[in-house]
Amino acid sequence: MKLVSFTAQGRRSFGIAVGTGVHDLGARLGPVVPDLRTLLQVQAVGATFDFSSASAADFSADEFAWDPVITNPGKIICVGHNYEEHRRETERDPTAHPSVFIRFADTLIGHEAPIVRPAVSHVLDYEGELAVVIGRAGWRVPEESAMSLVAGYTVCNEASVRDWQRHTIQFTPGKNFPGTCPLGPALVTADEIDGLDHRAITTTLNGTVVQQATLGDMIFNIAEIIAYVTAFTRLAPGDVIVTGTPGGVGFKRTPPLLMKPGDTVEVTVEGVGTLRNGIVDETGA
Repeated sequence: MKLVSFTAQGRRSFGIAVGTGVHDLGARLGPVVPDLRTLLQVQAVGATFDFSSASAADFSADEFAWDPVITNPGKIICVGHNYEEHRRETERDPTAHPSVFIRFADTLIGHEAPIVRPAVSHVLDYEGELAVVIGRAGWRVPEESAMSLVAGYTVCNEASVRDWQRHTIQFTPGKNFPGTCPLGPALVTADEIDGLDHRAITTTLNGTVVQQATLGDMIFNIAEIIAYVTAFTRLAPGDVIVTGTPGGVGFKRTPPLLMKPGDTVEVTVEGVGTLRNGIVDETGA
């Protein structure tokens, strides 16, 4: 099943992808379940829903706008330098533990929404990544049972403002400009995904491939990341873990290849989806 968040007729909702349209669950489940995060929360405590009849689209592709697949995550936890090629190109030393940093929810945008290049910097880089959406609460979860926390998978472009990222050794400023983190289009539930390691992840900029790897190339796999993260913080349904980007980032190319207004960037994770966004400059600052 592919779950989506969207806006139609001036109302935010969520539902099931039906072809290129959406079946509106928010209109049917009412105020008790207002968004996808809440759906995951109530399912985690035993609520069950029969979506087998959700075969008709309430809105066609031209009648709704995509929102970030989780519009209001409690936590967005990102992993850096989690592909060997990317670790080498950034000249980072190998580590025994994942490199973890945090994003804010107001950085998120949806599929086909524009990534905003901030007024204070033109050093905007792409980072295609697999994102994991949590479906069950977890604390001190051992690696062997960590995958039981996963609700499903989506695609992320963890776009980075590189000069602000490199002001100090802390990544936070360069990773948290509003409108710089597309997430979507859909949450593909874990039961739809039969293995991840063989699946390709590809980023294109204006139609040219700039990043390509397989998910099995991750240094720390998803179970290892979840076990590590839950050792220091609790995870809850609707939390998002962004698992790292392959090599080929624009900032490390010669000359640098940076995103600019008018560009189109796409991130495809095989079997999960393609996330497409244009680039615009910040206005009205």
